[in-house]
Amino acid sequence: MNLLTEEQRSIADAARRFSDGEVRPIAQQIDRDDRFPHPIYRAMAELGFFGLSLGEAFGGSAMDTVSVCLVMEELARNSASVGNAFAIPVEAALFLAKHGTAEQCALIEPILAGDLLFATAMTEPDHGTDTAGIRTKAEKVTGGFRLNGTKAWVTMGGVADRIIVFARTGDGPGQKAMSCFIVDADQPGVMRGKSEELLGMHGLEDCQIVLQDAFVPEFGLIGPLDGAFKLAMENFNFSRLMMSSLALGVAQAALEDAVSYARIRQQFGTPIFSFQAVQLMIGETSAEVDAARLLIHHASRLHDAGLPYIKQAAQAKLFTTDMAQRAVTRSLQIHGGNGYSRAYRIERLYRDVRLTQIFEGTNDVLRLVVARQVEKELA
Repeated sequence: MNLLTEEQRSIADAARRFSDGEVRPIAQQIDRDDRFPHPIYRAMAELGFFGLSLGEAFGGSAMDTVSVCLVMEELARNSASVGNAFAIPVEAALFLAKHGTAEQCALIEPILAGDLLFATAMTEPDHGTDTAGIRTKAEKVTGGFRLNGTKAWVTMGGVADRIIVFARTGDGPGQKAMSCFIVDADQPGVMRGKSEELLGMHGLEDCQIVLQDAFVPEFGLIGPLDGAFKLAMENFNFSRLMMSSLALGVAQAALEDAVSYARIRQQFGTPIFSFQAVQLMIGETSAEVDAARLLIHHASRLHDAGLPYIKQAAQAKLFTTDMAQRAVTRSLQIHGGNGYSRAYRIERLYRDVRLTQIFEGTNDVLRLVVARQVEKELA
């Protein structure tokens, strides 16, 4: 932390105080009730978290990506769900700022204020990793477009006011015939499915969104017609930094819980922290947590410098999420039978962390992304 700038340390400290004081006391309730935490969401907006990486012209704080990742890590350290909820408006506002019209950018202010909740709908029941294969169609009609299709796993879909929907707008390959639209979630033709009953990451109102002749006026088209595939891929790179930081926060929590528990848990008349087997697990986790943080911050600095970072973002997400799975597993093992009980936080971390190896590009796909980038570099 000593190599961070004063501004970075300040925002990280603010996020830690908020996370420990406001998020941690209700994290278990969010998990148990599986309902979207509106008060926490509003509190994050009031603290200015959603606009950290936006320029002042959009009402943001113009902070660097390392700062955003530090905030994500602190939030996710106490609740992966709250960290995920933090990522949605950050990414939606950035997407609009980069690619939106003046009319669309006018939505950024209420997003940052927490008054307008966004969601993004890309994945479909039969198309996840195969982004280019989506089947939702947007047909050009008088005055706009008519959308038909089904989107799956829409995070915050159950509470969103607006949804960024990716759809096919041509008969060619998906990479060349995809567009994205801002859809009013409460308009006719937009139906929300029931909230998914997930293993972990509760409280995000994840659901299907069914579109049946949903009309979107022409000003709802974001970016160029048929040009959204490239925009989506660019957004994935930034999102991987966010999700890496989420996994890092979970791993840090697992490490802290392992050390705390090992100090007080006694076996054979001594704290189990004195056992070499326990120390080996904690030492391994500590090294991996620090390595992951360096990967994330390096990729973040490349992004802010305007340099290529596709490989580095994929490496960060791949390494960190795999590492977090190992860290949580080790911590649960150190907890022994208690780790299997909901009385201890590690049980929730164990359920939450699994998703991080799946979303924003499965880790198997990311290995291919990294390999292809390496091939280009060494050609």
